[in-house]
Amino acid sequence: MPDLSLSSAFTTFFAVVGPPKVLLAFAHLSRRYSLPEMRRLTLVSSAVAGAVGVTMAYAADHLTDFFHVSDQSLQLAGGVIFFIYAVALVMGIGLPGGEEGGHLANPLADGVRELMLPFVASPLAITAVLVESLEDDSWAQRTTVASMYLAVIAVDCVCALLLAPLLRITHQTSLEVLARLLGLLLAAVGVELFLAGLASLDVPIPEKH
Repeated sequence: MPDLSLSSAFTTFFAVVGPPKVLLAFAHLSRRYSLPEMRRLTLVSSAVAGAVGVTMAYAADHLTDFFHVSDQSLQLAGGVIFFIYAVALVMGIGLPGGEEGGHLANPLADGVRELMLPFVASPLAITAVLVESLEDDSWAQRTTVASMYLAVIAVDCVCALLLAPLLRITHQTSLEVLARLLGLLLAAVGVELFLAGLASLDVPIPEKH
């Protein structure tokens, strides 16, 4: 297959792990952290997310061979996991930055842990990185995927840093409403990814309207 273009790669990753998908998680955490702590958490989590994405891009072949999984399996699993996360948002179960127990003693490590699913190691984002990297077994393709993933993570980081003061004063009720609305949309995204996996297995899927 032809190499993925920079613009299409950026658009793909922006859709699955861009600011609309991750700022809500940062907003919940910003209510528990001071501004300096939130900025440090943003920088550290962004660095870890970037490292995870780059590693997945360059190690895609080795990982799928080692675990004996196919592109279709990645799409189906990623869709299911993200659908479950989205349903939890809609139901108000385990929202990021919630008041549940079990927090780590280190606030920075605790914050990174809570950002793990929606940002640092998002199932949708990692699935997209692996699938795009596997489309063409070339270093150019993987470099394109890695660089555009890093670009989107950088956009997320800048948005979170700039909006941190505003996120801290957002009313809790507004965050709860946004969480449920976003959860509904993310559930649909998870279903779309699952359907894409089924379609790649030649399962008949009704035409979209």
